[in-house]
Parts: sequence; C-alpha cells; structure tokens
Amino acid sequence: MIIKTSNLTKRYDTQAAVNNLNLEIRAGEIFGLLGPNGAGKTTTILMLLGLTEPSEGSATIAGYNPTTEPLEVKRIVGYLPDSVGFYEDLTGRENLRYTARLNNLPPAKGEQRIDYLLQRVGLTKVQDQPVGTYSRGMRQRLGIADALVKDPTIVILDEPTLGIDPEGTREVLAVIRQLAQQDGRTVLLSSHLLHQMQEICDRVGIFVRGKLLACGAIDTLGDQVLAHEPQQIEIRAQPVDRRQVELIAAIAGVETVERDQDGLIVTASRDVRAELSKTLIEANYSLVHLRQRGRELDDIYRRYFARQEVS
Repeated sequence: MIIKTSNLTKRYDTQAAVNNLNLEIRAGEIFGLLGPNGAGKTTTILMLLGLTEPSEGSATIAGYNPTTEPLEVKRIVGYLPDSVGFYEDLTGRENLRYTARLNNLPPAKGEQRIDYLLQRVGLTKVQDQPVGTYSRGMRQRLGIADALVKDPTIVILDEPTLGIDPEGTREVLAVIRQLAQQDGRTVLLSSHLLHQMQEICDRVGIFVRGKLLACGAIDTLGDQVLAHEPQQIEIRAQPVDRRQVELIAAIAGVETVERDQDGLIVTASRDVRAELSKTLIEANYSLVHLRQRGRELDDIYRRYFARQEVS
C-alpha cells in the first residue's frame, strides 16, 4: 500500500471536512475518490500533500508522513489542482522549463524531459504558443506534463476533466490511463463525474460529507450497498406464461415475482441469476434480458446520497 490513512480527520471549528478516513491505495493502481463538491476530496488531497495539517489521525505516502516530512512527499508526488495556474504570456515549453528549474533539473536533462512530456500529452504542435491561447483541455494536458516534470512515483489529479469538452476529456483520460498502465505510476483521481471514474479507475471510494462510505472495485460496490437488502432482478424470457412464473417462484431465495411492462421483476434474498438462467433455458424458454437492479455505479451513487440525506 503506497498511500495509507488512519482515522484521518480535518475539522474547521466544529465542522468535520474529513471524518475518520481510513484509506489504502495500492502501488500502480488508478484509485478514484468519487463525491460531490464539498464532500472533502480536496481537503483529503491537501493533507496527503502536506499542504494542510490533520486535526486527528495520520497519513503515509510511500512511508513518509506528509505532516512531518512534507519535502520528501513533494519529491515523489506530482499534483494537478482543480484550477491549473500557468503564466499566460509564456509558451507551454517555457512554463515547463520554469517548473524544471524549480525542481533543480540540469538544463540539458530538463529540455530532454520537456520534449518527451510535450510529445506524451500531445502538445508538440502548440508548444511555442502562449498558454493564454490554450483551450481548457490543452491546459489540463499541460498540467499533467507539469506534474510529471520531476518524474514522480505518485500522481494526484483533482477534477482533471472539469469543464472540458468531450474530445478534450477523451484525450485527458487516455493520458491518465497511460500513467498507470504504461508507466506503473500510482494515480489518485478526484472527481464527481461517474462515467469517467467508471471508465478508468481500478477501484473507487464513494466520499460524501467527509466520510468514505464504500470502497472497492466498481463491481463490488453494489454488494456493499445492498449487503442486507433483497435483490431485484429484471428478466425477460419468451414465451411469458404462468409456468415461467411458477418455475422462478420455486427457486430457493426468491421472495416475489411480479409482472412488469416488458417482463418480470424478481425479488430475492440472494443473487439467483445463475439459477434463473439455468432453470428457464432447461425449460426451453428463450432468455432475452437479465439484469440486476441497483448495481450500476449511477444507481449506487444515488443510493448513497439518499442514505446520507436521511441520516
């Protein structure tokens, strides 16, 4: 585990921006912090970077404590904030050159690194244009290059696709995916955009009001949300008749079978999809559709918010 927090907490007066966060991120994975604005994602990132001190608890980044060893952390972590700051009248290359000097890279090595990074993020053709002329997507890609100048082990990206058009988003996500898959870097990605997190993250943590409510691979989050609740399964099989309903109702764990506009809704105390498929196919029914409700990331995300509002 290259990033680890233990009961990490940040309070402002009596308000907890981050509340007892216990998080473990593996080396080489893309981990997504998923939550709305104000959930505590950025505050968590600032504590991991040593830019703000926790009220309680602790964090380690590759074995370093960000609070007591901030310089060691900054040497191995590249950071892209949600609002990228560049010198508008300088070119993309000149901005990266400035960052290289701040990181004490020898001039020749710095230029070599800049050449590589500009090609890597697809900005070679505009490298000599002022950054003030760049689109939002181009600035984000330059921001990723800027975070990579010192060749960090870990890259932390805060809302990297916010405000970017679809084509720019596709380009930024492709670069982020390469950071882990080709470079072997660890990527911590903060966002509130569900489908993008689902597309590139190995694991996701759902973060609401300072609390980590669920954490894991996307296909396991549904089990965490609905661990003690009945499961609902949509099923369509032809022909629809009374015998089909009776066969399904006889499966162990099935509680109710109700007709829907397009088929049947099965409520069960456990996952009975395998038995449903086997039973109907062996009885010579044609299985058209089988889906477990509430297990997709959109459903899970909305469900957590509903629970948070109630609590």
